Amino acid sequence: MLQSSQPDPGTDELMPDTTVSVADVFGLDVDIQVPAYSTPTERVPDIDPEYIFDKRTTLAILAGFANDWRVLVTGFHGTGKSTHIEQVAARLNWPCVRINLDSHVSRIDLIGKDAIVLEEGKQVTTFVDGILPWCYQRNVALVFDEYDAGRPDVMFVIQRVLESTGQLTLLDQSRVLRPHPAFRFFATANTVGLGDTTGLYHGTQQINQAQMDRWSITTVLNYMPAELEVEVVLGKAPHLQNPEGRELVTCMVTLANLTRSAFQNGDLSTVMSPRTVITWTQNLTFFKDPALSFELVFMNKSDPSERAILNELYQRVFAVDLAEQTD
Repeated sequence: MLQSSQPDPGTDELMPDTTVSVADVFGLDVDIQVPAYSTPTERVPDIDPEYIFDKRTTLAILAGFANDWRVLVTGFHGTGKSTHIEQVAARLNWPCVRINLDSHVSRIDLIGKDAIVLEEGKQVTTFVDGILPWCYQRNVALVFDEYDAGRPDVMFVIQRVLESTGQLTLLDQSRVLRPHPAFRFFATANTVGLGDTTGLYHGTQQINQAQMDRWSITTVLNYMPAELEVEVVLGKAPHLQNPEGRELVTCMVTLANLTRSAFQNGDLSTVMSPRTVITWTQNLTFFKDPALSFELVFMNKSDPSERAILNELYQRVFAVDLAEQTD
C-alpha cells in the first residue's frame, strides 16, 4: 500500500520570512516585491557583485520563485543561463542545488537506490533517496543544466514533478512524496525541446511536447548588447580596467559579435560566447599577446577550413594578420 510522505520537519520546513524589492535588489525598474529569506545558509550561492541582470530573464526567474512556477531558460551556450538563476537565488538567500542532466544521469541517480550502511555497528540495507526526492522535500531551488540532454527514461521521471501540485511516487518504496512548499524547479537548455537544429549541440534530445507544456515559463537568454557585454567582461578582468584595457575588450567583443553573425549566415560552425571572451582576457595575464591568446582559446577549436575566415575577421578588428603571427 502506498504511503504518503510529508517533508522532513525542522529546518527544512522553513519558508521565506521576508520580501525584497526587485527595484532595489536587482536594479530593475519595476514595482514588485518577491519572497526571500533574511539570512543565507550553506546551500545559498555566493553573490557575484559584478553580475549584470537581463531584465526579461530575471523577471521570469523571479516569477518562478514568487509563484512556484516551473521556469525553463534556453539560449546559446556561454550566455550565463544557470548563473542567472544562481545569482537570483543568491540575492533571495534561497538554497539552490544545481545538477548537470547529461546522458550519464540515470533514473537511479534521480530516484535513489538500496545501499549498505552502518547502523549501530551493523551493516544494513536501506533505501537512500536520490537527488530528486531529496530536493523535493526541502526548501531548495533545483536547477537542471543541459535539460535537453537528459535520457528519455529520466525525462519521464521528471515529468510529474513539473506540476507544482504533483506528487512524486516511489514505487520501489511504496511512498508518495509531497513537495515542500518552498521547493522550486528550474532548468536550462540550449534548445527549445526540438533537438539539435544548428549542429552546435550534439547529444541534445527532442523533448516530449506534453512535458514542454508543463513548463509555466520559457524564457530565452541570448547574447547581450555589445556595450553591456563589455561591462560584463571588464567586471571579470580587473587587469584590464583602464582605458587601454577597455579599448581592447571592446575589440574582443566586436570580434565575438562578428563570429556570431558569420555563424548565423552559415559561414562559421562555431561561435564565441561571452564565456570565451572572458577566458581570452584571463589568458592575457600569462601570454600577454592578444593574437596568441585568441588562437589558443578559440581558433584552435574551430574547423581548419574556417580559419581563413577567422583570420579575416581578426584582421578587420585588430589590423593583425594571424597567419603572419604563426609563421
